[in-house]
Amino acid sequence: MEAPKINDGTTKAGDWRTYQRVLLPPVRDLHQIEVYEQHGGYSALRAVLNDGKFDPQGLGAHVKESGLRGRGGAAFNTGMKWSFMPPVDPDVPRFLCCNGDESEPGTFKDRQLFEYNPHLVIEGMVLGNFAITAKACYIYIRGEYASWIDHFQRAVDEAYAKGYIGENILGSGFSTDIVVHKGAGAYICGEETSLMESLEGKRGYPRVKPPFPAQKGIWGRPTTINNVETLACVPLIVNHGAEWFSSMGAERHPGPLLYGIAGHINKPGVYEFPTGMLISDLIDEVCGGMRGGKKFKALVPGGSSTPVLTAEQCVGATMDSDSLREAGSMLGTAGMLVMDEDTDMVAFLRRITHFYHHESCGQCTPCREGTGWLEKLVTRIDEGEGNMRDLDLLLDLCDQIEGRTICALADAAAWPVRWTIRRFRHEFEAKCKPAVFAGADLQGDGASGQLVPVV
Repeated sequence: MEAPKINDGTTKAGDWRTYQRVLLPPVRDLHQIEVYEQHGGYSALRAVLNDGKFDPQGLGAHVKESGLRGRGGAAFNTGMKWSFMPPVDPDVPRFLCCNGDESEPGTFKDRQLFEYNPHLVIEGMVLGNFAITAKACYIYIRGEYASWIDHFQRAVDEAYAKGYIGENILGSGFSTDIVVHKGAGAYICGEETSLMESLEGKRGYPRVKPPFPAQKGIWGRPTTINNVETLACVPLIVNHGAEWFSSMGAERHPGPLLYGIAGHINKPGVYEFPTGMLISDLIDEVCGGMRGGKKFKALVPGGSSTPVLTAEQCVGATMDSDSLREAGSMLGTAGMLVMDEDTDMVAFLRRITHFYHHESCGQCTPCREGTGWLEKLVTRIDEGEGNMRDLDLLLDLCDQIEGRTICALADAAAWPVRWTIRRFRHEFEAKCKPAVFAGADLQGDGASGQLVPVV
């Protein structure tokens, strides 16, 4: 029996036009701790630490029940991830890492939380520390966010001064710290094991897994890594309940979501709505339609590493994992790159391959050499010097790179190449030099011999 079609053109976001924002509510000066407290800030932390609403295991189970999935790209169940930590040993410190190293082209939504609602992130970090009994949380923020790093550090200092972080928080007996760490501009440090290497003061090389971070993380101690937006959802779940969270948006990928939308649209920006928004609603209504009245041509739905979709594949698709998988891509970070009919897909891919070549750490040969060859071949085609056989060579290169390295950067480099060529091959062929064959009667029936390409 054929499975029912997921992308039937129905939104999973419910009555999204009346949606009230919870991650980025329209409150002036919400970044100030007094304003945050006036609007219910740190009430979730008080409910847990002072009122005993949850013990650590109960909080983890409640977050798992909510269905919260990571917002950093992998979309793994957050409560399940916390449960991978080993039993508490008083003699072994444990750590939480908050990954704010968003460096992928098209992804810029965590920056909004740093700027407008930093205390929601901080409250989520302290609750996360409580759930996994962590000694401290390190938040790793990309170095290019210099102003937001200072802004966030001030918020952390305010929270320390108010007793929300540090020793004996709110008189509960629970103590934990938050450390703000500035990255140095390397995309690879957004990968969780590279992030831990960088935190330890080493070169940002990915680690071989296993052991996984929950067994051997920072300084060899049990560690969990969560995204900024993921942890910001935790206080909301404590305040409103798992059922409230799980009832919002797509059934298997619920909750509020920050959509970072850029490209050829009239109103780019970061928008908050439930998961499961129709792509057409986001482009046509939320973003005011295509810029200049142009036709919609293609979409990268979740950051530059996710496979590009044609306009036809986006019809009826919604922004959640199941729907985008059926359409042929992934949700990733919900960083959407919208392209109009004038977009040169070869030039687009050239820019993407340059990024991944530049950001490869060089540790694994297939990535170090392969990303360079991907850029060289795409550049050659874009400049009109490529051959038709280069297209199949590029696809073969993708096969040789993907799944053969320590981390997923090579996969992230291969996916845009594979799917942009497969879905827009005619544009690549149009830029290639025509093939010239030796020993062939190109005007006849080919009976004069085997066709042998000479260029």
